[in-house]
Amino acid sequence: MTSRRAGVAWALVGWAFGAAADPQMPAEAAPQVVPCPAGVGNTTKCLAGQDSAGAYYLIALPSPWNGDLVLHAHGGPFLGAPTAKRVAEDLERWSVMPRLGYAWAASSYRQGGVAVTAAAQDTERLRQLFVAQVAKPKHVYLHGQSWGASVAAKGAELFDAGKPYDAVLLTSGVLGGGTRSYDFRLDLRVVYQSLCHNHPLASEPQYPLDIGLPAHSALKATELNQRIDACLGLDKPAAERTPAQSARVKTIVDVIRIPERSIVSHLHWATWHFQDITQKRTGGASPFGNIGAVYSGSADDAALNAGVLRYAADPQAVATLAADADLTGQISVPVLTVHAIHDPTAMVELQDSFGRTMAAAGHADTLVQTYTGDRDHSYLSDPTYAALLEALSAWTTQGKKPTADSIAAGCEKAQATLGSTCRFEPGYRVKPLDTRVPARQRAAAGG
Repeated sequence: MTSRRAGVAWALVGWAFGAAADPQMPAEAAPQVVPCPAGVGNTTKCLAGQDSAGAYYLIALPSPWNGDLVLHAHGGPFLGAPTAKRVAEDLERWSVMPRLGYAWAASSYRQGGVAVTAAAQDTERLRQLFVAQVAKPKHVYLHGQSWGASVAAKGAELFDAGKPYDAVLLTSGVLGGGTRSYDFRLDLRVVYQSLCHNHPLASEPQYPLDIGLPAHSALKATELNQRIDACLGLDKPAAERTPAQSARVKTIVDVIRIPERSIVSHLHWATWHFQDITQKRTGGASPFGNIGAVYSGSADDAALNAGVLRYAADPQAVATLAADADLTGQISVPVLTVHAIHDPTAMVELQDSFGRTMAAAGHADTLVQTYTGDRDHSYLSDPTYAALLEALSAWTTQGKKPTADSIAAGCEKAQATLGSTCRFEPGYRVKPLDTRVPARQRAAAGG
């Protein structure tokens, strides 16, 4: 594209700068032009700022622009204060979207931590800012990745009456609801402690593992890693571990049903994310419990079940987390999902839970779920997302509801120009979450 034509395109986009904001949200300052991260294309213009609630945001406007906006809800969640770096990293990861002609916008969220509803509100604030300060898109596709899929689903539910989003794309989603998606991480904590006895150490103050960490714990991530390595030898090749270390790793993999490569990450999340939830969201009480859970797959299941610590979820904490992070399925616009069958972070069975939630709300017909044979979580492939967006657009604008087969074919078509891989498995049928995570007694929320 010539610089003259690009200038005309940006002039057309810029007409809306300073336009009236939606009265539901405070007026927002105009974004500033900033350098784009690598990979988004030489004709893409990037705009950034900090909104009235304190969230950083980044917008990418390709030229030529197809007129549609992908509103991105990032995963994590990350703890600590929000940063502009977070959204820049996501734009680099999802650069295929502006390269395909879509405008792209993402919020850092106003706060760190496990706060789903607030993040959904921040994402909607950014949509309104885009409309008021940049341009009115033809269509808005709300995209949530990983934990951000729960943010996007929550936002689609919260704002469904006003239809601000034309369709929803949920990728690698944590979609079982906050009160159920993390059960296995408590299971990991108690099984790990029964094997390793070092988180906490016997010499440290003891605390219930279902709170993650006490409020003022000084434990650092590097210290936890050292404890994990001492017990499991994950810092060594498998052949260099002691027989005891190898046996412990096998027990965790077989009982918790997570791959070895994700043990450290899940232990971290079961430590600091649980701490964030209990200390900042639920008043110090835990919404997680394992009463009635029967663990299997070890060399001696009877001894394991007799030895693990048991906790009852606090009913009010369950109610508080449910109000923020559980889903209702009240989404009346098209919803398309993709999930790697071997996802090491968000187990694929969470998709069964989401399907049941949508069906219970009477919206099974607005949901299409797809699966791939990938073993990754954070990113699958460029043609995978290109096919999903093309299918979602056709569903939205032409009423052509896609199928798993048609999306797989679309990926093969996109692969011809984008390269990389297509691993859709249209015949895959997901199993219920209870086939992978033991059922347990549930607290009556608020009881």
